[in-house]
Amino acid sequence: MSLDWVYYAISWILLTWHSAWDAIVSGGAFIGTNWSWILAIVFLVVTIRVILFPVFVKQIKSQRAMQALQPKVKELQEKHKGDRETLQKEMMELYRKEKANPLMGCLPMLLQIPVFLGLFHTLKRLKPTNDLKTLYGWNVDQFDSASHAKLFTAPISGRFGSTADELASLGANGTTVKVVAGVLVLIMIATTYLTSRQMILKTGWAEDPQQRMVQRLMLYGIPVSLLVSGSIFPIGVIIYWVTNNLFTLGQQQWVLRKFPPLVPVKTGAPARTTAQPAKSGGLLGRKAAPPAAKAPATAPKVAGPKPGAKPVNPKKGPAKRQG
Repeated sequence: MSLDWVYYAISWILLTWHSAWDAIVSGGAFIGTNWSWILAIVFLVVTIRVILFPVFVKQIKSQRAMQALQPKVKELQEKHKGDRETLQKEMMELYRKEKANPLMGCLPMLLQIPVFLGLFHTLKRLKPTNDLKTLYGWNVDQFDSASHAKLFTAPISGRFGSTADELASLGANGTTVKVVAGVLVLIMIATTYLTSRQMILKTGWAEDPQQRMVQRLMLYGIPVSLLVSGSIFPIGVIIYWVTNNLFTLGQQQWVLRKFPPLVPVKTGAPARTTAQPAKSGGLLGRKAAPPAAKAPATAPKVAGPKPGAKPVNPKKGPAKRQG
């Protein structure tokens, strides 16, 4: 299947944003950076995320529905233990009846894969020696400008693992490219880890072993894999990834505050209640809580007679003095 339509779409968005920012920042380099191209990549992310926002909302709703169904799923697992085929049929029927889609949680990520591949392919071909400069709607001036665009003097098409010949064609310093790419890769790994950690801290670890394994893979596996794959990503692609992660962190924080996750109720555990002090009537109009009942007073303990003392008869009053 050809991805040319993806390359044309990504190129059009990228070039449109570059034209807009080039008119604002006048295309000049500042601190060794061509900001019009850097901002074009950043706003490519913003454009894609705005388009995918309705899908992200559906993802959150699906995750809430799946979380609410966990007790019923657990019952089915206990009921059909050892009968995997029946269990799968019953679970699919439950998901259909409750309108929950387990695959919806991965949909936003799946839809962003073509975008990532399109940007990767577009930036990878940004080499001054490339003869095919007018592919995917580019003109020669735009291609030459992008192929010489830099971030802190490191070309955005350069990679941590760029060969000496590639660096020579870009007119780049190998040490500078490795430092800039290396720092960006570390930021990419950290922000990827934080996006997964943020969601797990809010929703909690799944009780199902398979789902917990997926959570661990998202939390640790993907960041570790980026340590290796990050060396082949062009700097522009890493900028896209970091920006996307930062956008995800902010978006998740907003959604988790607006739609807080369900708190699972653990069966078999004693209910733990914490008394909260009631607020007196005022702006909220709450009534004062009734005062707590005092415990009945206990009779004071009478100390026993000291060793060697004469017994005292309480029925007899004090002896009268003889006149």
